[in-house]
Amino acid sequence: MTEPRWFSQPYPPEGASAAEGIRNQLGRPELDLLTILVRESAQNSWDARSTTSADPVDYRIDVSTVGPAHIGTWRELLLSGAPAKAEEFPLRDTLRYGPVRLLSVSDRGTRGLGGPTRANDAVGTDRDFVSFIRNIGEPRDRALGGGTYGFGKGIFYLLSKPGTILVHTRCRTPQGELETRLIGCTLWKSHVAVQNGESRRFTGRHWWGAPSTDVIEPLTGTQADTVARRLGLRPFATEETGTTVVVIDPSLDELEPSEAADYLAETIAWHLWPKMVSTEGGNPAMRFSVTCDGVDHPVPDPRETAPLDMFVSAYEVMKGADGSDLQCFKPKRHLGRFGAVKRIRPPLEPSRAGRMLNIESLVHHVCLMRPAELVVTYRPGPKPPSENLAYAGVFRADESMDEVYAKAEPPTHDAWNPQSLERPESTYVHTTFRRIDEALDQLLSLGGGARAGSRSVALGAASTLFSGLVGGAWGIGGATAYSKPGSTATRAGAQEIAGKKKRATAGGITRGAWNASEGDGTFADAGETDAPGRRRRPRVQYVGDPYFDDRDDVTVLVQEFRLPVSMPQRVHVDLAVALPGVGGRETDPPIGAHMPTLVGWEDTDGRLYTTETCVIEGGESVWRAVVQPAPDTMTEIGIRVEAVSTP
Repeated sequence: MTEPRWFSQPYPPEGASAAEGIRNQLGRPELDLLTILVRESAQNSWDARSTTSADPVDYRIDVSTVGPAHIGTWRELLLSGAPAKAEEFPLRDTLRYGPVRLLSVSDRGTRGLGGPTRANDAVGTDRDFVSFIRNIGEPRDRALGGGTYGFGKGIFYLLSKPGTILVHTRCRTPQGELETRLIGCTLWKSHVAVQNGESRRFTGRHWWGAPSTDVIEPLTGTQADTVARRLGLRPFATEETGTTVVVIDPSLDELEPSEAADYLAETIAWHLWPKMVSTEGGNPAMRFSVTCDGVDHPVPDPRETAPLDMFVSAYEVMKGADGSDLQCFKPKRHLGRFGAVKRIRPPLEPSRAGRMLNIESLVHHVCLMRPAELVVTYRPGPKPPSENLAYAGVFRADESMDEVYAKAEPPTHDAWNPQSLERPESTYVHTTFRRIDEALDQLLSLGGGARAGSRSVALGAASTLFSGLVGGAWGIGGATAYSKPGSTATRAGAQEIAGKKKRATAGGITRGAWNASEGDGTFADAGETDAPGRRRRPRVQYVGDPYFDDRDDVTVLVQEFRLPVSMPQRVHVDLAVALPGVGGRETDPPIGAHMPTLVGWEDTDGRLYTTETCVIEGGESVWRAVVQPAPDTMTEIGIRVEAVSTP
């Protein structure tokens, strides 16, 4: 059994591509390297999915460190035959000085890198190995796949500080037998070195594996399994096929490994959520996981994570009867399907992955995708007239148009650039954007109203501007919400209502409660104590600021509170519309105008009581006043309390 070693590619007489040119083929992308890694590797995994199984593709990223039990083997095996100078082959210093970090991207339920191992033998359709390991820029060979030309694999080398990866794959041979393959690849810099006593130029491409007469072959079969185990690589199960790409010493963009794992998990959700969504009761197309040193870093559920839940809803609209077909009339072509939703939402808490997509506090974007249903980009639309109104859309290209949109993409597949196309293809992409804008205008009813860049501000949107004016002597908590006209505000009976809390940015909170226990109409501060010997008066303690919540597809405003005095007490709610521009409040609406309404009182177990008042036994339990805000207003919530007489 021949021990693996490195081979450096010399320039042949007919010439070859220098490593620098290959590394630069991704251009200067706007996305960071970790994001591109997620997008490109998941796209490769999806395109390599098995056609013989209906199971989801398992996609996994592991951030790890080569441990003491394996580092000696790494140095022994991966420095054999390597170029002597570190500037020509920086993996030398990486392994010598350690510690050695790894970032492993794995897929299972895929077909692995099969086919011939030599590029000149790859004349059939099965050429996955040479396409990934040997060749650069091959056109895609799978209809409606996510990729176009094979430049995206360069991200693995760019992410590695020494430009080195290991590829561990299992595929089926033409005879149907399982075969494991293991090979190393480096893409660094062209250089001149002495070989056999003569100076010779090298391309900067290196391969590690089993030496042969003129090329390095992958380790295969038992040898591949044995060496992979010695290196501590994740093994394959008995009948498992797939690929693991190990990036050696990855650049984590100055993040700690655990922080990078969190970012990768969030990035997966933002860019691959269509593959995480199960529709019509079936399984999702892909399953995702991220670990760091063996600790799981959960990938957010897009159905439960704002604002991705809105894009999921828009996706379902697009696929359903309420979706619309976008057309180009000159020349006549069906472009694709479109769906959109709008919601009352508090401003987002910006995240690193969201900022990378230029989505921060306000969502007003359309997710563009081709038939493979991989996110291309989030295209911004006109800003809504209120900071609490958000919308999300999804456009999926028609299968007949896939080639057009694919040709409009750069090597990183993160945009559609009509200027890179000739007519009529450029017309189709321009028209797509125009049709999307028209649909958004209709969604927001912007035909004759305020558009993006307008200086007019809705009253509710001005809540932060007038935050100091939203107060009152009745313990009023101010917050802004925009409700849907015609939505149901109350329900009969006590019931369990589930909803994920979304913290709102509240304006002008004044703490306190109106004391009505003795009929004297005096104000009692939440922290007030009574004189010794005097019967304690009931009072309200507000718990935090009001926040927005979704209840049965209705956005409500919630104020949490407790009654610290241990006695039965009856609570009332006072609701009003704040008028910050004139320093007042509206309790008697004009004819036809909406007012905030009480949905009910919710206890600690989630039971909702829909009576106007509610008798509560005082103590440490936290209750919630649930309110349906009036449309386009700033809502004031005040809670009054009075003692309940006992016989």
